[in-house]
Amino acid sequence: MPYCEVGKTQSTVDAALNNGIQIYHRSYGHGPTKVLLIIGLAGTHDSWGPQIKGLTGTDRPNDDEAMEPDGAPNEVCGIEVCSFDNRGMGRSSVPTKKSAYTTRIMAKDAIALLDHLGWKKAHVFGHSMGAMIACKMATLVPGRILSLALLNVTGGGFECLPKLDRKSLSIAIRFLKAKTPEQRAAVDLETHYSEEFLEEIVGSNTRRAILYQEYVKGITKSGMQSNYGFEGQLNACWRHKMTREEIDLIRSGGFLVSVIHGRQDIIAQINHARRFARKLQPVARMVEFHGGHLVTHERTEEVNQALLDLIKASEMKMSPQEWNNYPKKSFEASSRSAERERNRIMAKIHSPIFGLTLIYKFETACFFFFWERLRQHVRMGEIRQIGGAEQ
Repeated sequence: MPYCEVGKTQSTVDAALNNGIQIYHRSYGHGPTKVLLIIGLAGTHDSWGPQIKGLTGTDRPNDDEAMEPDGAPNEVCGIEVCSFDNRGMGRSSVPTKKSAYTTRIMAKDAIALLDHLGWKKAHVFGHSMGAMIACKMATLVPGRILSLALLNVTGGGFECLPKLDRKSLSIAIRFLKAKTPEQRAAVDLETHYSEEFLEEIVGSNTRRAILYQEYVKGITKSGMQSNYGFEGQLNACWRHKMTREEIDLIRSGGFLVSVIHGRQDIIAQINHARRFARKLQPVARMVEFHGGHLVTHERTEEVNQALLDLIKASEMKMSPQEWNNYPKKSFEASSRSAERERNRIMAKIHSPIFGLTLIYKFETACFFFFWERLRQHVRMGEIRQIGGAEQ
């Protein structure tokens, strides 16, 4: 089976911490261009299906006899892609301690996988939590990143919280209550896609009805995520932070960045992505589509083209000034404004370390209090259906 033993390629300290951790992966296509795909919370390697097919021209894994009839590998697109299950999900190892899940630790899993594959450099594309992991990876090994695509990304912490309205609260409650593939599939559809997309008529059915059957089948095949995996990955998202120094590492890394987002995303709100793209100037391009959190599936052709454009621009050695789509004056103005705001805040804090630590602890306590209270109420049956009949 295609597994990467994480500790085998790491330093002594990291190897000791990751002893026994296995990362399940699959590779598709053949060619000199290498692409690593990092999926988000509760996702598995095959969640990248539309991008795998679009980038490589095939959806047959290389280790499943993915050969042409004449015995030659399919090199039509010249791209080889690797996708994998993050720790805590799918066929990868599921550590039981929350401390074993951070975006930095999971980025080191991805780096270990690059070593395992023998890839010196790769284009790295991440979705949602996977985009957070990709950011950390880019700060750890910037010299191994050919380009960086951040799809439906946020800056972690409170930015991971959905818009607090009646619909979102209903979805959160039903997500926590979901115990079967059918219940989970119904909730996932609402979080992944825009309402317009789900209600489109395809043949004699709505797209919602078609996708519901596909989701139930997929969740049944991969299995429901364990509590250890879910809480660990959620912990990683919440504790994810990108410091100013880390952002500067990405800006000066010598690679181009695409920030791709769906305007109707109710999980990762687009304003957070726009703000992050501005911070990454002048190397980032902001790409927006009509779609939800899983814009990779909802707007497959457009997203795939945006990814191919990024690969092509990187291979052509396009300059950041040619690549980014932000007006130069706007970028300079926003940079000055951000610098003034930072100076204003720091002037008010007599002890920066104490102040930031206090804020961080407060945010963490609020977040976990919210989720733990929801979980407790769900277990005790105290929460009644909110926002309509339960699906």
